[in-house]
Amino acid sequence: MNFHILTLFPEMVMNGLNTSIIGRAVNAGLLSIEAVNIRDYAFNKHQSVDDYPYGGGAGMLMQAEPVYLAHEAVAEKIRSRRPSGQSRPRTVYLSPQGDVFDQKMAEELAQEEDLILLCGHYEGIDERVLEEVVTDYVSIGDYVLTGGELPAMVMVDAISRLVPGVLHNDVSAEFESFQDNLLEYPQYSRPEEWHGKKVPSVLLSGHHANIEKWRREQSIIRTYERRPDLLEKCELTEKEKQWLNSYKISGNGT
Repeated sequence: MNFHILTLFPEMVMNGLNTSIIGRAVNAGLLSIEAVNIRDYAFNKHQSVDDYPYGGGAGMLMQAEPVYLAHEAVAEKIRSRRPSGQSRPRTVYLSPQGDVFDQKMAEELAQEEDLILLCGHYEGIDERVLEEVVTDYVSIGDYVLTGGELPAMVMVDAISRLVPGVLHNDVSAEFESFQDNLLEYPQYSRPEEWHGKKVPSVLLSGHHANIEKWRREQSIIRTYERRPDLLEKCELTEKEKQWLNSYKISGNGT
């Protein structure tokens, strides 16, 4: 999968994404990540890309033309590699006004061969270029950040984990938090006892059916206690619903 990040701070993006699992995946050729400096497409000697907004107001606004030229350079590269593909590449503008990014969206975007991520800065970007190039508006949460670089990095990390081969254990992505709208169950490693706290005995039993049942129950409990909004979207069996109701009443799942 190929990520193309349009930004004013390419070093910030690449320094953050060239490490750990993502960095290894890039080195292995499973991912391609390029940060395109929008300033390279400025039309003045100072490479400034911002100006005052019409109508007044605080702050500066990123101008349409440098953003458009940077996007077109990437889009043309994609089109030359995929002449039979769509003429308008999938382009995400990171904005608090967008749809909230979640695991379902990550799974959808992971199916793309190329994904352009547009990072705004200052007070945003001239609306006219957004109308021309953007296909998706995405937010990582209801708060304001300095720019779109951190959200872009979050998205690249979450999406990359779903690309085949990126994780050493290909099934691990399927059982992490938010699978089936349930949070991940608690996990334990050696030693068996630490600070007086023991590993649950079922995990030491070797009985795989019982272990899976325990993990499922723990995922339901954790979601109920920490993210009940997710539980409303989860498809529980009738038996699990009855068990959860008993847990709510007793507080111990019995």
